[in-house]
Amino acid sequence: MGTGPRPLPGARAGVSASTVSRVLSGVYPVSAATRSRVMRAVREMDYVADARAKAVAGVGTPTLAFVLEDITGPSFAHMARGVEREAARLGHLCLVCSTDGDLRQELDFIETMRAQRAAAVILVGGAADTPEYRERTRRIADSLASAGSRLVLCGRPPLGPGAPVTVIEYDNEGGAYALVARVLAQGHRRVLFLGGKPDHTTAQGRERGYLGAHRARGLEPEPDLLLHGDFTRDSGHRLMRRALERGLDFTAVVAATDMVAAGALTALHEAGLDVPGDVSPAGYARDLRPALTTVHVPYEELGRLAVRTALGHSADSPGEHLLLGTHVVVRNSVAAVGG
Repeated sequence: MGTGPRPLPGARAGVSASTVSRVLSGVYPVSAATRSRVMRAVREMDYVADARAKAVAGVGTPTLAFVLEDITGPSFAHMARGVEREAARLGHLCLVCSTDGDLRQELDFIETMRAQRAAAVILVGGAADTPEYRERTRRIADSLASAGSRLVLCGRPPLGPGAPVTVIEYDNEGGAYALVARVLAQGHRRVLFLGGKPDHTTAQGRERGYLGAHRARGLEPEPDLLLHGDFTRDSGHRLMRRALERGLDFTAVVAATDMVAAGALTALHEAGLDVPGDVSPAGYARDLRPALTTVHVPYEELGRLAVRTALGHSADSPGEHLLLGTHVVVRNSVAAVGG
C-alpha cells in the first residue's frame, strides 16, 4: 500500500477537493446542501482534516487536550494545574475545554483534537457506566489511536481489556469509608450523606464507602439520610435546606465534594446552626471555614501523572489502569458526641 497523503472525500460527496477544503476550513461560503454532503462523507470515511492538523503542526509545539465538565470547582482546577505544569515541563501546549456537561461539545472538541494530532486527550470526571458509554468511549479511543493520539480517562469508568486507553483513578470508596469511619468514631450515629447522581460512578464509589463504614460497625443508616443531587454548590445548599425543612434527625453530615460541602455550610449558617456545636460537617473540601475534616485527593499529582503516562505510551499500546490512594485529613469541623 502507498504511504502518500490520504485523499479528500470529494468523490463520495460529489464535489471537488477544493470544495471539501472550503467546508472543512469553515471560512468560505458554501451552500447548506453541499456542506451537509461533505460532512456526511467525512464522517463515513472517518476522515481527519489535514489542513487543521497542519495549522497546529505549523506552530511547532505539540499539544494535548484536557476535557472536563466544569473548571470552576477547586478539585478540577487543581487537576488542570497539574496537567498544564507537566505539559509545559515536557514541552507541550495544553488546551482546556470545559463542556458544562454537553456531550456534543465534548465530542466536537475531541474530534478537533484528533484532527490536530494532539498527543493525548485527557477526559476528567465520573460518568454513567452504561453499554452506550463504553461503546462511545471505545470508539473515541480507537479513533484517537488511529490518528497517533492517546485517550486518558481520569476518574471515568474503564473500558475493559484491549482498549488503547490509560485509566487513572483514585480510591473513591476507600476515601469515603475512612472519612465516615472517622465521623462514627467520634460517636455520631445519624450521619447525613449529600451525594451525587445515583448513576454517576464517582458518586457511587463514595456512597459505597459511606455505607461500608456503617456496616463494618454493625450499623445501617436510615435511607432518608442519603440524599442525591449533583456535585455543585447549589446542590449542596438545596439538599441541606431540604434536610432541615424535613426535620431530619442528624448530628453530622458528609458532603461528596468540596462544592457540595460549601453549599451545605452556607445552608447551615443561614439556618443559624453552630458548626461543629450543632452539626459536624466533613467532606472533600479545603479552604472552608471552619476547616473541614476531609478526604485528601492528590488532584494535582493526578493531572501530572495523566500527562506522563499518556506521553510515555504509543497510541495503540494496551490499556493501563492506575489507582492513586487517598487519606483523611483531620481538622476541627467534627466534634465528639457529648464532648
